Parts: sequence; C-alpha cells; structure tokens
Amino acid sequence: EVADGIGPEAVLALGDTHHYLGIQSVDDPLWMTDYELIYDHPELQVEWCPVLGNHEYRGNTQAVMDYSAVSRRWKMPARYYTKVFEDNGTSVRVVFVDTAPLIGKYREESDKYPDAGKQDVGRQLAWVDSVLSSADEDWVIVAGHHPMYADTDKDASERSDLQESLDPILKKHEVDMYVAGHIHNFQHFRKPGSDIDYIVNTSGSKARKVKKIDGTVFCAGVEGFSVLTADKNILRLSFVDKSGNVIHTVERRAR
Repeated sequence: EVADGIGPEAVLALGDTHHYLGIQSVDDPLWMTDYELIYDHPELQVEWCPVLGNHEYRGNTQAVMDYSAVSRRWKMPARYYTKVFEDNGTSVRVVFVDTAPLIGKYREESDKYPDAGKQDVGRQLAWVDSVLSSADEDWVIVAGHHPMYADTDKDASERSDLQESLDPILKKHEVDMYVAGHIHNFQHFRKPGSDIDYIVNTSGSKARKVKKIDGTVFCAGVEGFSVLTADKNILRLSFVDKSGNVIHTVERRAR
C-alpha cells in the first residue's frame, strides 16, 4: 500500500530474503514462496538491489547472484557492488557490502556457511575504500546485512569485527549512513567521534524485543520497513511500522 502511494524507484533488500537455509539454485521453489509471490504489487516491480545475509550463506550464494539473469527486477551483479541513483539533480550513491565474510565466526564455521571462508576480505575492504575515495555524490550510504551497533543477544564479535574492519573506512570517508538488517527490529545509533547515522532496519515479520543501549537514538521492536528519500538539501530515512505509521525519522542536512 505504501509503494502504491509513493512509487519507489528501487528496493534495497538487506539480506535474508531466504530465511532459513538459503537457496540451492536459480530454480529453487523458494524463489517463488520467499520472494516472487510475496512482493507482487505492480509498484514493487522495480529494481531490487540485494545483499547476502547469513541465511543466504547457508545455501548457494552464487545462485543468489545468478538469479539476476532470471529475474527482470533482481539486480545483483556481485557479492559487493555500488549503484548511483539520480533524480531531479540529486545523486545518492549506495555501496552494497558483503558482511558475513568480514565476521570471523562465519568464516570459521565452514560446515554451516561454506562460502564465507572462501572470500577475500582484504580485497573487499580495499574496494570499499577505493569507491568511497572517489564518491562525489550528494549523499553516500553504505548498506550491508549485519549492523555495526545493535542491542541484540547475537554474538558481540559480529559487531566488533565490523567495527574493527569496516567502520574505520566509513569514518575516514564521512559517509552519511550505514544501514543494515539482521536483528529484526528498528534501531538508530549515533556514536561519539562519528557523524554517521547507523541504522538497523527491521524485518517484515518476526520482530524481536529491543532496548536502548549506549548510543541509541531510537529503537522499536516492531515489524515494518524503511523509506529513504533525498533531495539536494535533505536525506531522510523513515521507519514505517506494519500499519503504515512513521514511527521515527532520521534526517541529515547538506553540509
């Protein structure tokens, strides 16, 4: 219903489209039950820009990318990639990162996440640094599955590994937002010494309870999604609950 009202230009799918054990091929019937038959509204037949979640890593990750050759809207050229959205003179660069290989526990559990340990972590981080070095768009957003900061009972190493490897690059280049999923609730963080807004986007179902921790600006344990809009002066990300109510807005103004 919201898509019908606003007409989104694209959808950022931040991982775990295929919950629980990923998919095995481009012909896996889970493509229909997890994706095609759910997001079937005409206004959602736009470009989808996905990242891999930990649950995709429990299956065939290459098949997730290969589905781009099957679907007209699923656009995933690589495990990590970048795309610039432009409209009415405003440009937004989104850098899509592959977070599971950046986290030690996924690389070490090769029986459960067979593809994670095969990825070149240094190469990805160098690529992120290179892309951000030349980014001159009005707004720059980095998107991945795992959050940098979050209230969660998941292993603390998930956040600390990203804080050590990826966060310094984002701070160096003063990106506007880092947006992630994984935790199944809404969270917004600001941290001392950083001007970045760290966002946790909730899930469409199975929301989890959440509480404020150090750096929390807002949190809510409800189902929903986020809507991102931009012009030359304002970048705005709104948390929308399952009833269509905007419950929190992250707003950044041009520097």
